[in-house]
Order: sequence, then C-alpha cells, then structure tokens
Amino acid sequence: MTAQVATRVALVDDHELVGVALDAALASSRSLDYIGRFATVAEFVEARPRAGIVVLDLRLADGSSPVQNAEILIARGAAVVVYTAGESPYLIRLAARAPISGLVRKSSSVAELVDALERCAAGELAFATDWAAAVASDAGIADAGLSPREQDVLGLMASGMPAKNVAAKLGIAIPTIEVHLRRLRDKYARVGRSAESRSELVFRALEDGHLPLPGDPE
Repeated sequence: MTAQVATRVALVDDHELVGVALDAALASSRSLDYIGRFATVAEFVEARPRAGIVVLDLRLADGSSPVQNAEILIARGAAVVVYTAGESPYLIRLAARAPISGLVRKSSSVAELVDALERCAAGELAFATDWAAAVASDAGIADAGLSPREQDVLGLMASGMPAKNVAAKLGIAIPTIEVHLRRLRDKYARVGRSAESRSELVFRALEDGHLPLPGDPE
C-alpha cells in the first residue's frame, strides 16, 4: 500500500508569530507538511519552494496587491487559502477576483484552519467560518436577473457539486449546464460582478442568497 504524500503548506505573512502558530497546528497532521513562512510574495518567489498550498495574508507590509499576490502564487501551481482578519470586505472582494481555493478568518479556531487546509488539499473549496457575511453586506449590489434555472445551477455549482451531478440532479444534459453557466456569467458581467472563477461563483451565490451564510437555518 502506497503511503500518502503530505501536501506542502507555506505561509506568506509578515507576522512571525502566525508562522509559529501554523507550524504547531500542522505538526501532528498526516496530510499537511508545513515548510515555512515568507514575509512577502516576492520573497516566496525568490526562494522557489515547492508548495501545494499557500496560506496568504491579505494585508502585507510591502503594500502589495492581494489580487496580484494570489495570481502569482496560483500561477506557480499553488492553491491559495486567504487568511485574514476580515476587517475589510473590500479586500475580501478583491481577493475573490483570483481563483483562490479558500478564505479563513484569523479569528477562527486552529481546528477550523486545519480543516480548511485539509479540504483544500483534497481538492475542495475551503471557505470557512463567518467570513461570508462580509460579501453579503453591500446593499448596493446590482441584480443580475438570473432565471430560476440559472439560480439552481449557480447554487449547486457554488456548493461544490460537480457538473455531472448537477446535471443529474436537475435532469438536464451536461452541455445544457455549460450553457446556463455561460449565460449567468454573462449576466453578472453586465452588472459589473465577475463570476468567472470558482471562488467568484461562491461569492455571487452568497451575495444573492443562493447559498446559505454560516449560521443561517437550513
């Protein structure tokens, strides 16, 4: 039986104590291997570590762009989990423009962070805890005017369900799912709300009530 290879996790954060805490949190994990902290994305790029996941702070001391930082890391083959105090919904919305794999508040428990990273290592989206309220707090969000079927497709796809399962659940063909996705993305684009990446689909679904916010009744 082949032994499981642990996913290498790096941290980009300019606070040394965060690195100490993450190192301790992952010390007993069999699926995650912490490889170190970098103060900036530029430092990470220069060091060229092989990381499957990068935990990224949105606010870095060098003033770098959260979107560009995420895009650089993703281009190097890493899944990005944003780790933020969450005080700025604007920054969270910016981060969603890149195809990030998760977002966790720094106020979350260590167990929640580790759970999010393990889900990410398994290829899932890992948007954890109460961060989602920030994306639904803008009363000026423009209505994209989705049809009921487009709303169904958005909610199921944003929940992480594969397209073939969405098609089976709704009783339609996979090419029809792709048509609905193109149409809903076009509608969101027309009102200035991009929905191209997986993370953006999650944000749009949360903003418009097609996915429950944490704490909402099921």
